[in-house]
Amino acid sequence: MKNFNLTDVWNACKVQNRKAQSELYNYFSKRMFVVCMRYAQTTLEAEDILQNGFIKVFTKHHLYDGTGSLEGWIKRIMVNTAIETFRKNKGKFTESIETTESLQLASHVGTDQTGYKDLMALVQRLPLGYRTVFNLYAIEGYSHHEIAKMLGISEGGSKSQLFKARQWLQEKLATANN
Repeated sequence: MKNFNLTDVWNACKVQNRKAQSELYNYFSKRMFVVCMRYAQTTLEAEDILQNGFIKVFTKHHLYDGTGSLEGWIKRIMVNTAIETFRKNKGKFTESIETTESLQLASHVGTDQTGYKDLMALVQRLPLGYRTVFNLYAIEGYSHHEIAKMLGISEGGSKSQLFKARQWLQEKLATANN
């Protein structure tokens, strides 16, 4: 983006400047969409989380006090929006594994160029409860205590979900590598 100054764009967003909001959205949307996809069941759900998250960014701009990076603050809003969506859509935290789950990464996992993408695709295939805890713990860095509070489950439930997620991933990776 030519002559893009994040500070100027953010200041314009705070006074509801639509052009600045569009610029900020375009600047961060791809990175934030990746965050949303880690928690969503579908691309459409991730798009909804992204849109709802940016609405919060623009309506709650006064909550960003300038401490830390703006990107980190926006990312936290996206994660919290994803958790709200999880709660709304699922009600109770489930441990069920979808029996129709299929894995088609066998020919790709293990190559250096595609390994990370394939691993993230595999994480995306985790059952929703497992994936949510795995992302919050392993990727976002939250503690089991924090995850339990966010999701309305026990710490033991969070630890159990993480254990099962890791176990599920190990089984799928072993299958894919054979």
